[in-house]
Amino acid sequence: MKKNNIILIGMPGAGKSTVGVILAKRIGFHFIDTDLIIQAREKCRLQQIIDIQGLEKFRQIEEQMLLNLHPEHSVIATGGSVIYCEKGLEALGKTGILIYIQVSLTALQKRIADMGQRGLVMAKEQTFKHLYQERTPLYEKFANLTIPCGEINAEQVAARIEKEIE
Repeated sequence: MKKNNIILIGMPGAGKSTVGVILAKRIGFHFIDTDLIIQAREKCRLQQIIDIQGLEKFRQIEEQMLLNLHPEHSVIATGGSVIYCEKGLEALGKTGILIYIQVSLTALQKRIADMGQRGLVMAKEQTFKHLYQERTPLYEKFANLTIPCGEINAEQVAARIEKEIE
C-alpha cells in the first residue's frame, strides 16, 4: 500500500474540512470528509447519533468507517474524535501522512458558536476546554507533521501544508 494520502487531524473548528477542500484542489487530489461519510451511512447528523446511540457507539461507527476506508490520492478531513480510534487512525496512517491542524483554544472557542449542532463527541458534563486539553497530546502523538495555524486563513494553511509535503 502506497502512502499517497494526506490525513488532517485536529479539534472541531480547526478548519480541517475547509483546508482539505482547498488543499485537494491545489494538489489535484480527491477530498474525503469522514464526518460526511458517517452521516450518509447512518442517515442522520453526528449529534443525533451521539444523542440516540451514545458516545461509545459513535466511536465504534467511526472506527469501522476508518477501517473500511481505502483512499488513494486523497486529502482526508477527519472528525475531531478520530483520535480515540487508535486502530482506525493507525490504518489510515499507513496510507499517508497525518497532519495536525493546530489551533489555539481561544481561536477555536471563537470559531465554534453553535457547538450543539456540530456533533461534538464529548461527555455531557465535559467542557470544550477539557476536551481540548484531553485531545491535544493525542493529536501531537499521532501527527507526522504539525501545522500551527495562529492567525492564518485556510488558503494559507493549505499553502503551508503543500510546501511542507513537497
